[in-house]
Amino acid sequence: MTGRRHRSLFATHLVNTTPAGEQPQVLGDLRRAILDGDEPPGTPIPIDAVATFFGVSQNPVRESLKILIGEGLVQHTPHVGYRVAHLTFAEFRELYEVRQALESSALRSAVEHATETDDQAIRDVHDALAEAVAAGDERAYHARSRQFHMALIAPARMARLQRMYESAWNITEPARPMARVPLRGRAAFHDEHDRMVAAFVDRDADRLIAECVTHYDHLRSAIEGFADDPDVFLQQ
Repeated sequence: MTGRRHRSLFATHLVNTTPAGEQPQVLGDLRRAILDGDEPPGTPIPIDAVATFFGVSQNPVRESLKILIGEGLVQHTPHVGYRVAHLTFAEFRELYEVRQALESSALRSAVEHATETDDQAIRDVHDALAEAVAAGDERAYHARSRQFHMALIAPARMARLQRMYESAWNITEPARPMARVPLRGRAAFHDEHDRMVAAFVDRDADRLIAECVTHYDHLRSAIEGFADDPDVFLQQ
């Protein structure tokens, strides 16, 4: 692993959200630090420093890391240690394929079961996304984009599918791919979101799914632009 970012201590970006007097929420806070993108792919996770930060022994840290390995957020190399998962471009692209398949499967049911309340929830997230685009706020755009897609499939009420969808999305989060797309690219994606919202509120499932397919085609093209960046993808 090369690059100054990878030599930073993981614990420097941790936040302890546990209220005073309660047991530290090691797993939740570790997961949050990784999903927020504060710890780039490949960042070493020193067990001793993390344990010291939370004021616990190394055991709960190790147990939390085992769970995060199962979620695809952490990798472990024997005799080397733990690190934030670092995917190859092929692995990353495959996760986008998985997300597209799951999202397309959920959208038809979402349209069928959607209410005006769902429409408003989607519009609200879309408006927040528009503000992020206008402000050039890449971090906010990254977060709001995820919320937008989650809002689109939520009316399907397909809990198992949604968990699989969130899991596939989570594994790509440390790289913060949308934050790496130029402003003009994020604006173009937002135009596609406009059309997706219009199709959703019109209850036109075929049009919505077609827009979704086009959107994911463009997303995959965008991430190809930084396929050779070692801070994003593991180079082989």
